[in-house]
Amino acid sequence: MTADELKSLQAPLKAQYRDRPETALVTLHAEGRIGENITCKIETGKSRAEAGLHPATGGDASNACSADMLLEALVGCAGVTLSAVATTLGIALRNTTIRAEGDLDFRGTLGVPKDVPVGFKHIRLHSIWTPTPPKSSSRPYFV
Repeated sequence: MTADELKSLQAPLKAQYRDRPETALVTLHAEGRIGENITCKIETGKSRAEAGLHPATGGDASNACSADMLLEALVGCAGVTLSAVATTLGIALRNTTIRAEGDLDFRGTLGVPKDVPVGFKHIRLHSIWTPTPPKSSSRPYFV
């Protein structure tokens, strides 16, 4: 893609964001589920790990957005850590979900206007899990 092609793709978005700044505010989401052997399966919705432009900056949604990948990495890290700690403590987890969401104002990415920062404004990480007491352990069980 050339610079001119990119400018052409982004021109209508820049105009839209100038006229209606609220349309540039997007909340991205990532989610994963704790798996076996200290893993966390991250739902990406993509069959490959190729980063590209987000649709809010002119992308066609055929590639993963690096901001989505950042949230997915956060979910993976938190999920693997939670799984490892639970395993170490002898706590079985069931119905465990880790979610990350981040707010981006894509006006900053496109420089419309120049004073809007680039990147995430806020990132939130949530874990939803149900502990199962250890079958036989002298360790205390906490909920």
